[in-house]
Amino acid sequence: MRISRSIAKAAQQGFTLIELIIVIVIIGILAAVAIPKYLDVSNDAKAAALKGAAGAISSAAATNYALRQGGSTLGSVVTSCTAAALLATVPTEMVVTDVTAPTAGQAGSCAINYSTGAITAYTFSVIGSNY
Repeated sequence: MRISRSIAKAAQQGFTLIELIIVIVIIGILAAVAIPKYLDVSNDAKAAALKGAAGAISSAAATNYALRQGGSTLGSVVTSCTAAALLATVPTEMVVTDVTAPTAGQAGSCAINYSTGAITAYTFSVIGSNY
């Protein structure tokens, strides 16, 4: 009988309270380090998305300006930054506003940001065309 009791006691061993507390503390430290880094990467990604959308709008406006040269009816009339934003695909959560409206043949300054204003707006140039 003594042999079977010692086997039963060995099978019931588990983690001590100290070991569990140490594991919880380690997980807490890792979470405290990882969460700020994740938020930092998230803001960087949003800023990069703004820059990419701004580049797409600026490029589309430049192409549109080239199409409209010489009185051509190709392309679209661009007299505001919001009109230039219609030339490119911009995510619906981004808002484009005029800082200085573009005029025919002159660059205007535009700002793009998220509708929630999560991060600082990105400013870019657009060439106007109203021929």
